[in-house]
Amino acid sequence: METKNKIGFDNAKYLKLQSEKIRERIGTFGGKLYLEFGGKLYDDYHASRVLPGFEPDSKMKMLLELKDQAEIIIVINSGDIEKNKKRSDIGITYDSDVLRLIDVFRHFGLYVGGVCLTFFESQPAAVAFKEKLENLGIRVYRHYAIAGYPSDVDKIVSDEGYGKNDYIETEKPLVVITAPGPGSGKMAVCLSQVYNEIKHGVRAGYAKFETFPIWNIPLKHPVNIAYEAATTDLADVNMIDPFHLDAYGITTVNYNRDVEIYPVLEAIFEKIYGSCPYKSPTDMGVNMAGFCIFDDDAVRQAANQEIIRRYYKALCAIREGELKPDIIIKHELQMKQAGLSVSDRPVVAAALKKAEETGAPATAIELPDGRIVTGKTSELLGPTSACLINALKALAGIDDSLHLLSPNVIAPIQHLKIEHLGNHNPRLHTDEVLLALSVCAVSSPEAERAIDQLDKLRGCDAHSTVILSPVDEKLLKKIGVNLTTEPVYQTKKLYHNK
Repeated sequence: METKNKIGFDNAKYLKLQSEKIRERIGTFGGKLYLEFGGKLYDDYHASRVLPGFEPDSKMKMLLELKDQAEIIIVINSGDIEKNKKRSDIGITYDSDVLRLIDVFRHFGLYVGGVCLTFFESQPAAVAFKEKLENLGIRVYRHYAIAGYPSDVDKIVSDEGYGKNDYIETEKPLVVITAPGPGSGKMAVCLSQVYNEIKHGVRAGYAKFETFPIWNIPLKHPVNIAYEAATTDLADVNMIDPFHLDAYGITTVNYNRDVEIYPVLEAIFEKIYGSCPYKSPTDMGVNMAGFCIFDDDAVRQAANQEIIRRYYKALCAIREGELKPDIIIKHELQMKQAGLSVSDRPVVAAALKKAEETGAPATAIELPDGRIVTGKTSELLGPTSACLINALKALAGIDDSLHLLSPNVIAPIQHLKIEHLGNHNPRLHTDEVLLALSVCAVSSPEAERAIDQLDKLRGCDAHSTVILSPVDEKLLKKIGVNLTTEPVYQTKKLYHNK
C-alpha cells in the first residue's frame, strides 16, 4: 500500500543554501544587516505541513549556522498587548509568547538583544509589560506611529519620524527582527534602525526573509494558494511582482502588501542611502525554499490538504463568531483555484458515514499507510477518544475486538469526573484515555505496544463531525494530528466552553 505524507522537501539543502544566502547579503551591505523574519522563526508548523520534509524548527537550525554573527530583537505591537491578542496555533497571548521565545532562543544559545514595543502610546498593558521585561533584566525599546506614514517620506526619514524612535543598540553583524505574529511593525523597525545606524556612522542594510509566498514557483501553485488561505483574514493576496518583471523580464511571485509598499520603500532607501539597493520587492528577499523542493507532487498533495484544512477552520471560526461570514467566499475561491473539494480529504467522508450509521458524532483518522480508522460515541468514550484508541490498535497490529482499557481503570476516572470535579459527561477525553492506557500498560503488553505507536500519528489527518472540546483539540495538536471538524456543535447549548 502506498505510504501517505511523502517527503518532498530537502531540509538539509535548505539549511545550507539559506545560511549561505544570508551571509552573502550581509556582505553586500558592508557587514551589518537587519533581517526581517516573516512568519514563525521557531515553530513554523504551516511550512512543515505544506513542505513535507521541512522541520518546524528549520529556521532556528539555519540561524544556528550563523550563531556567532547573529542577535535577535523581538518586536511586539503595543496594541496587541492591550487587546490581549493570542496566537491561534498555540493558544497563548502575544506578550506571553515574547517570553516563551526569549526562553527558546536562549536555550539554543542565541543572543536576544532586547524587545521593541511598536505603535507605543503608553497603553497601560504595554507599560506594564515593559516594566515586567525590565524587571527581568531585558532591554526594552519604544517605537512610535509616524504621522503621515507611509506617504510622507520626508517626515518618515527625519528626526520627527524614525529619529524619534528609541535607538536599539545592537552588537552583531546580523540582527534578526522577529515577532509573535503579523502586524507587528517589523519592517518599520528594520528601516528605523538602518536610518539611526547611519546617523551613528554605521552603514547597515535591510533584507526580508519571508518563506511564503515562494517567489520562484508558479503563482497558483498549491503551496502559494495555501499561504493565501492561511492569511485570508489579513487580506493577503499573491501576485506577480511587476517591478521585478519590469527590471529583469523574469516572472516572480510576491504578495500585495510588499508590492504596494515598494514605491514607498524605494523612496525611503533613496532618502537614506542616496539610491535604492533593490529594483523590486523580490530583490529584497533571501528565501531559498523554492530551490529545495525535489518532489513537486508530494508538496502539491500536502499543500492541497492544507487549503482544505484552512477552509474548514474558517467555517468553524464563523460558527464560533470569531470571523465574519463573508470571509468564506475567499476560501471557496481558493478551493476552486486549486481544483479541490472536501471529497479530496478522505477522512471527511469516513467520519460522516460513521456518524450517519450510528446516529451520533464520529471521528476518522487516516494512518500513514492510507488506512482510515473511525471512532464512534459510546457510554465510555467520546468519538475522538475511541478513534485514537482504534488508530493505536491498528498501528500496533492489535485485534480490534480486544479491549485495551480495563474497566477497573476507567471506572475510578469517571467517578472522579462526575462526583468530585463536577463534570456532567462521564465519557473519557483523549488525554484521559492516554493516561488510562499508560496505567494499563503496566500490566498489559498490548496496551504498552499501543502507546508506543503514538509518534506514528504525527502528520496524520483527522476529521470530526462536531467541533471538539478544547481538551481534545489541544491533545491532537500536541501529538501532531492535522484536525478538521464540521462547523457543528454536539449540543444546542449556547455556552460551549471553547
